[in-house]
Amino acid sequence: MIIQLEKEIGADELTGIELKLNEINFKSRRVTTQDADYLVCIGKEDFDIRNIGNLKGVKDIHRVSDDYKLVSKKWRVQESQIDLGDGVSIGNGAFQMMGGPCSIEGEENIRQTVEQLAKSGVKIMRGGVYKPRSSPYSYRGIGIEGLKLWHAICQEKGIKIISEIMEEKKLEEMYPYVDIFQIGARNSQNFNLLDAMGSIDKPVMIKRGMSGTLDELLYSAEYVFSGGNEKVLLCERGIRNYEKTYRNCFDINAIPILKEKTHLPVIADPSHGIGLRRHVPQIAYASAVAGADGIIVEMHACPQKALTDAKQTISFEAFEEMVKKVELLRGVLG
Repeated sequence: MIIQLEKEIGADELTGIELKLNEINFKSRRVTTQDADYLVCIGKEDFDIRNIGNLKGVKDIHRVSDDYKLVSKKWRVQESQIDLGDGVSIGNGAFQMMGGPCSIEGEENIRQTVEQLAKSGVKIMRGGVYKPRSSPYSYRGIGIEGLKLWHAICQEKGIKIISEIMEEKKLEEMYPYVDIFQIGARNSQNFNLLDAMGSIDKPVMIKRGMSGTLDELLYSAEYVFSGGNEKVLLCERGIRNYEKTYRNCFDINAIPILKEKTHLPVIADPSHGIGLRRHVPQIAYASAVAGADGIIVEMHACPQKALTDAKQTISFEAFEEMVKKVELLRGVLG
């Protein structure tokens, strides 16, 4: 059960609600976010919900049987929309493309990408400055100075930044320069990091774990939301299986199922989903048709020379064509 409290609820009113919950053997936890104040309640007793809903200080009340309660669509039927500022929003009808290199490589790489995004009418640039790599000898990112440079160039063109955070201790230094924090597949169940993301007032996109279920992804989102941050996005990026002819098994089923289960925006990552640049656009089109709220892809001026994920990185020309076709598809679908 979720109880939304009145904004100016008094101490006596809150105590009255908690006493009533104790009477029906429900435990409650107060969650205060950027947008509202809630009591998340756990219990098994059958009761008349009006006995709680009519109490002073209660704005709204909902039964939610899912263990992940705050991110469930069972209480918030209206889809969430995340406002990035400057007229850029994601979710509830607002669709966004995101593009950029796997790893930020330097000033020329940034400027080339920003120019292409502006040309394509895309407002969000992706890129990593700290990279989780399977091999310790692989390129691991340009670091905080590269992020500062990237941020300055993007601000000139009104481009927002989405970048991965790998550990809690990097949050303070990255915070001024990132518009959306990405939690990568390897960290999707790093609960200390998820707790830290719950304490900030910036959007967080959580990628599905390499072998993660949809419920596990929703539990991860619940960590962030219950920590006080309602600005959460989910990302389907494919899961591991026994097939070796492509990188991951992109779960197109996940998009409509997540849209059914949660009010949070759902983003598709076809680059990691298939891992082969020649097929990335087709998976992007399928994601748009399936109902994704956004698509994030890896692109580079010279994909073959990209420092990381070259095999799945598309060219600027392919990106521009993909953006146009996605817009056409969304227009046809209404």
